[in-house]
Amino acid sequence: MKNERKFSFISILWFFLVFSTTNFAATGANESYGSVLKIVIAITAFLIAFVFWLVLVYAESNDVKGEKIITPFSKFIHSLTQSVSIQEEEDIMLDHDFDGIRELDNKIPPWWTALFYGAIVFGVLYMINYHIIGDGNVQYNEYQQEVQAAQLQAELLSKSGALISEETVTVLTDAISLVSGKDIFTKNCVACHGAGGEGIVGPNLTDDYWINGGGIKNIFRTISDGVTAKGMISWKSQLSPNQIQEVGSFIISLYGTNPPNPKAPEGEKWDSSQENTNTATSDNGGGKVSQAKL
Repeated sequence: MKNERKFSFISILWFFLVFSTTNFAATGANESYGSVLKIVIAITAFLIAFVFWLVLVYAESNDVKGEKIITPFSKFIHSLTQSVSIQEEEDIMLDHDFDGIRELDNKIPPWWTALFYGAIVFGVLYMINYHIIGDGNVQYNEYQQEVQAAQLQAELLSKSGALISEETVTVLTDAISLVSGKDIFTKNCVACHGAGGEGIVGPNLTDDYWINGGGIKNIFRTISDGVTAKGMISWKSQLSPNQIQEVGSFIISLYGTNPPNPKAPEGEKWDSSQENTNTATSDNGGGKVSQAKL
């Protein structure tokens, strides 16, 4: 009867353990730390079940000293150390006597022996893997792999435009980029600057004069941040850095086109020497273009 009660009690505890962990996994609100909490709950429930099991064992067997638990644990520790009790030291004491100090013929602990031979086996396997049948991904190869991964990441970032900013932007000259820039200009800029960049409400984009500075870097900044005082909105929330670079490059290509009905010059005359980079190579394989407009 007692065994049946004990079995039923332990079964209920284990049911609680399984149910609590699975239920938490299904209803956890935050997945970032949900797995950690699952482990904590599982360990806690297991310890509670184990403690109750110990209480039942001690209560039924009157094992006040806990020998049913301590004895197996002691045997396990002894198997790891092979230590000799104080009462048995006379059996392993050597004849050597150094100023009253006697030497014991203790065995080397099995854990130390296992660690020693394990290190030898690991060393042999390491040598075979790294120096005989393969390189084992040595440091140089690992470095090369990291470099390739970094280059791939940089390429992806470059294509996404994440690396393009006012400081890094360059003029694109290939036909694809300029056609794309023209399309963006037609959809968003013609109302203020005219179809040919001659200027309507906004300034003329084909002459030498610029209100907020010429050159691809200034144009990129102006399009991106806008100029509220002049009615120029910020486009960085609507256009990606790649698109701003394309439309900026198209605007630079309008220099000297002499469209009909050009608006009178506004701002200050821009000299290409005012910008650090006077020429830039297209990202899409185009040649170099002189930024005389700048």
